[in-house]
Amino acid sequence: MLARIYRPAKNAMQSGRAKMKDWVLEFAPASARRPDALMGWTQTTDTDGQVRLSFDTSDEAVAYAQKHGIAFQLTQPKDQKRIIKAYADNFAFGRKQPWTH
Repeated sequence: MLARIYRPAKNAMQSGRAKMKDWVLEFAPASARRPDALMGWTQTTDTDGQVRLSFDTSDEAVAYAQKHGIAFQLTQPKDQKRIIKAYADNFAFGRKQPWTH
């Protein structure tokens, strides 16, 4: 049973950075999902896929996995590239594209 430890990215509905500092321990699926014959929903016999634990730091998540004997894969987050812009840049003389309506 392999677990992933990662810091989730913000979703498209978020404008802020709330809950992006938490680290998550999630178990990898042990079996593939298959469609139910009657309803067409997906089903699985793997109940570990429903477990999702949150931690404040990656060290806490790693310590938890080691304490309970869980094999894990730690994924470090990528640095965000910030583009700092000002409203005045829209009207700058050295602008690459002309400003028009």
